Amino acid sequence: MAVDEALLEATSELGRPLLRFYSWEEGAATFGYFQKYSEIERLTRLRPLIRRPTGGGLVPHDADWTYSLIFPPFHPWYALKAVQSYQQVHEWLRAAFLRTGLAAELSSARRTELPEQCFAGAERFDLLWRNRKIAGAAQRRSRQGLLIQGSIQPPVAVAKADWQKALCDIAHEQWGVNWIPFDLSPALEERAKSLAEQKYSKPEYNGRR
Repeated sequence: MAVDEALLEATSELGRPLLRFYSWEEGAATFGYFQKYSEIERLTRLRPLIRRPTGGGLVPHDADWTYSLIFPPFHPWYALKAVQSYQQVHEWLRAAFLRTGLAAELSSARRTELPEQCFAGAERFDLLWRNRKIAGAAQRRSRQGLLIQGSIQPPVAVAKADWQKALCDIAHEQWGVNWIPFDLSPALEERAKSLAEQKYSKPEYNGRR
């Protein structure tokens, strides 16, 4: 969460979008910026519980694949309405799964989603496979840029590396994206470390609502 916020702060200076794949060293759960901690802690046994910089509901990170997209404010995706960017990113994810041999579909309407839990039910434009939600995302738009944080509850028989490659290949083919490896600068590493220590690891921040 700290790295994503640091990248969002720096995206205008960096001057280009970023796609970040990351994983979890231990079971954990994140929850939306506006949710109440007292309600979230009753819904899962996973710990730690970490408040995201984006909205949305409770997301378990014990077996999922996670990614982030960060766009500067002058990028076309930043100008999209929230529902449009949500649909567009899940169309992209759907195409990547199709390339790996899995035919997922976008939800056409809300399907009794519990407001506190991201993967209990489905919202419009969530990604479904065999009528089960397998991908959801949360967003934050600010003057600094657009941050999209996504979680994949992976179906069986799909390799993460294959899906990640398909996602990158489709972006190259569809939008002309030329991927360049990105490493955090010492300044970004220091900013992320500061955010982790002073914000995201603090009980007073995570439990403030």
